[in-house]
Amino acid sequence: MLKIMHRLINNTGKYKGRIRASYITAFFKGLMLKAPLVLCFFCISWFMQGQMDKGKCVFLGVAVLLSVILQAVFEHLSNVLQSAAGYMVFADMRLRLGDHLRKLPMGYFTEGNMGKISSVLATDMVFIEENCMGVLSELVTFIISQGIMTAMMFVMDLRLGLLALAVVAAFIIVGNLMLKTSTKHSVIKQEASESLSREVLDFAEGIGIIKSYNMLGEKSKRLTDEFEKSCKESIDFEIAYGPWARALYLTFGIGTALVLALCAYLFNAGLISDVYMVGMALFLFDMFVAIKSYYSQMARLTVTHASLDRIEEVFAAEELADEGKKQLADVVEAGSSSAEIAYDNVSFAYTDKDVLKEVSFEIKQGQMTALVGPSGGGKSTIASLLARFWDVKSGRILVRGEDIRNVSLGSLMDQISMVFQRVYLFQDTVYNNIVIGRPDATREEVEEAAKKARCYDFIMQLPEGFDTVIGEGGASLSGGEKQRISIARCILKDSPIVILDEATASVDADNERAIQEAISELCKDKTLLVIAHRLKTIKDADQILVVSGGEIVERGDHASLMDKNGTYAHMVSLQAS
Repeated sequence: MLKIMHRLINNTGKYKGRIRASYITAFFKGLMLKAPLVLCFFCISWFMQGQMDKGKCVFLGVAVLLSVILQAVFEHLSNVLQSAAGYMVFADMRLRLGDHLRKLPMGYFTEGNMGKISSVLATDMVFIEENCMGVLSELVTFIISQGIMTAMMFVMDLRLGLLALAVVAAFIIVGNLMLKTSTKHSVIKQEASESLSREVLDFAEGIGIIKSYNMLGEKSKRLTDEFEKSCKESIDFEIAYGPWARALYLTFGIGTALVLALCAYLFNAGLISDVYMVGMALFLFDMFVAIKSYYSQMARLTVTHASLDRIEEVFAAEELADEGKKQLADVVEAGSSSAEIAYDNVSFAYTDKDVLKEVSFEIKQGQMTALVGPSGGGKSTIASLLARFWDVKSGRILVRGEDIRNVSLGSLMDQISMVFQRVYLFQDTVYNNIVIGRPDATREEVEEAAKKARCYDFIMQLPEGFDTVIGEGGASLSGGEKQRISIARCILKDSPIVILDEATASVDADNERAIQEAISELCKDKTLLVIAHRLKTIKDADQILVVSGGEIVERGDHASLMDKNGTYAHMVSLQAS
């Protein structure tokens, strides 16, 4: 238990001092909580000895009132120092996690970790924040209080002290056995929670496909199974924990009874006074409350232990290195012999699966290079590596002569805009979704970008125009409308390099024309890397690369590739038929 507490405190960072200061206020709060009992002992003692008078009555009344007031004051100070700090600790931790997640390679998010991230944020952090941060000082107080109570027993009588020490030892034995059981089941319980979160996310994200293929029964069963599994693990946790909790209460009851029996024996033998016997009667049922309360927190602390494991596991995920100090040079002049973008023997693998094998090509400033080929051939990976969503396994990618690993990510991303088929808009105003492209832009610049992207007219028809709040993911807009808003923010950003995953591949004819016009505005005087699906849209490309099996199997312009009558010509004929 002490190790878990120490581990939790070590995660409080700059608030560690406040948490530890709360131990003092919690200790004094505990003393003030027991003060009325002590005063009651003195009151009875004075009555039994015939020493009670008016002055002592006034003293007792004032002392009781003062103890209640001080108890409230120390309670408030403890909450300010500890509970409030607990919420600030996890507010900072969530911000650190957000900063950490944005530095992770995209592969981390595509390897089944979304459920883990969701569970850490919605379950683990919330549990510790609400259930454990407010009791740390009390746990320390329980330890100190039990030590004081045991020491008092030695002061009264050596035999009482030894018995009290033996009872405390019994509590420790039961508590340690309970800790082993609780730790084991806490890990299983939290893993079940993560699995449930992953299944819920999968069900929610795929609900359209699930309904369209009439898979509600199958998918609902999987989701139901996860709920049942989570429920079962929670019940198993309680079943495993229950016997030890009962053992803890039995230890408390038997220990208290033994102390009372020994005290009664010593009183009858004339070895302790009647005043001490009355004092024992008052304090007896508080004798082991501290250690019982300490071990009663076992369940929440072991769940905390498992939660910290999962939180630290996410923080331990290796970030994409951003140690580059260089800034990208000015745009290469058109007509220059230097390439603006160069892939030099680039190879890449997802874990152990090779995706790209020694890919090399160059793109000069203002040129358009199109990537075509079968699905899964490596086109999207080539584009993603330019934006450093991942780092290359071997080889290098140069932008204006600089290896992008030697350039700061901020500087690199300032030079690149990306438009993909799958558009995500935030649950915010249309204006804020566009101005993400350049936060310091004026409203006039935002509106001009919207006009160039052919989305100004439909935005003005929305209830609040640019100030209309759209649903999460852009749920209240059509696919074509979302696409044009995403193009508007790229136009506003005005980066010299554009990565384009052909945005018209899955929209209707009316939206296709508007999006093509928007893309034309976006691509003026830009260096383009295009993932092409409709080959008719790239006939004018300066360079076409046919990517298959992670390699460039053909390269050239449209005319030369058609003359070769190879893979590209076959793809064109298939789309034309």
